[in-house]
Amino acid sequence: MDAGSATFMTFGAATLLVSWVLLLIASWKEDYSWGLCTLFLPPLSYLYGLTRLDKAGEALLVAVVGWMFIFLATL
Repeated sequence: MDAGSATFMTFGAATLLVSWVLLLIASWKEDYSWGLCTLFLPPLSYLYGLTRLDKAGEALLVAVVGWMFIFLATL
């Protein structure tokens, strides 16, 4: 893996972590049970984000950017 790919992979992973934290904050404000599900089952939290785009749309947008970085790292 060259330096450019490693950089994109690192930025992608960091961006996905930030999106998960944003989603954790949004879901915890919405409901205690969704906050616990987001904490212990992160893939389920993105399902919550898709159903509540008004509250968690920003976190999903950040996640898409993170996946784009990871995709660029594989090219």
